Amino acid sequence: MKKSLFTLLSAFLLLFSACKKETNDNMIVAKTNLSLSGAQEVPAVTTTATGTMDVSYNKSTKVLSYTLRWNNLSGAPAAMHIHGPALAGVNAGVLSGISGFTAAATATFSGTVVIDNMTLKEEDLLAGKWYVNIHTSANPGGELRGQINF
Repeated sequence: MKKSLFTLLSAFLLLFSACKKETNDNMIVAKTNLSLSGAQEVPAVTTTATGTMDVSYNKSTKVLSYTLRWNNLSGAPAAMHIHGPALAGVNAGVLSGISGFTAAATATFSGTVVIDNMTLKEEDLLAGKWYVNIHTSANPGGELRGQINF
């Protein structure tokens, strides 16, 4: 009887610890090497600049973390923003400004954004309706754009 009770209790604990792990694993979504390009701008711009971004979102803490890498911009970035909600091929307003970035034609910058579910809506982020835009003096509407898709 004690052996059966121990086996049942062990199976019960194993089941619930496995469920907890699965829930924790699903709390963070991430994507690496998403493309930033002039072709994604609306309208598209001709540029030799390229870029990539890594993004991760923690559903529990509501924090979006990002690392942007850009190369060979026409000049130093004049501004950077997260825009939305808009799918690829459509423009949208600024959701969040990005500040503190390196003002160089080639650089890397990392930051975070807290999702408030008022202006910055989790459902739009997870639906791929946010994008990053890097603006320069030569391309004030944006020289590089990259859609955030998980």
